[in-house]
Amino acid sequence: MQIDVLELGPMANCTYLISEKNDALLIDPAWDMNFISHTLTQKNLTLRGVLFTHGHFDHVKFAQQLLQQTGLKGYLEEKDISLAGIDPQFLHTYSGAQQFKIGPFDIKITPTPGHTAGSVCIQIGNALFTGDTLFPGACGRTDLPTSDPRAMRQSLVELSRLPEDTQIFAGHSYGGKCSSTIGYERVNNPFMRNALRGGEI
Repeated sequence: MQIDVLELGPMANCTYLISEKNDALLIDPAWDMNFISHTLTQKNLTLRGVLFTHGHFDHVKFAQQLLQQTGLKGYLEEKDISLAGIDPQFLHTYSGAQQFKIGPFDIKITPTPGHTAGSVCIQIGNALFTGDTLFPGACGRTDLPTSDPRAMRQSLVELSRLPEDTQIFAGHSYGGKCSSTIGYERVNNPFMRNALRGGEI
């Protein structure tokens, strides 16, 4: 499985292109659909699915255009529908934990509320796409509409229980870095350490 990071837009957003042979998934496609489409063509990939970690505008901006063009429906947790502003006809909405297959990809979705009510982490193999829940050395903001600091704390505790070699891929490349491991974050991330101690986020 190949993971390509497409850093797009003015907010250091990371769109992830996951590919296996000629099949591909996109996670959080936003900002530049022309570049994303060009990349798919250049790599001779067929897009099989689109998934969103949450509904904030910077993770979905212009994604409806891509969904219209491809005829695909984007996977989004139902609590974030209103945040996303994508016409529901272009969405496959769900509630809670999910496991399913798209093409050759086995996908596990874990609810991780806190940054938004419908935030999720998307696991494919040993890769965990954390959106704005967990960053290298940080966690997402909890002072926004539908945010919840207590839910974030519990989400970080849940993520800390994953195998330490689980690779995380965050929704932004803040500080020039978007990837880490659960083991490293468990030891070095002050927000995860504080959550494990029962402190406030």
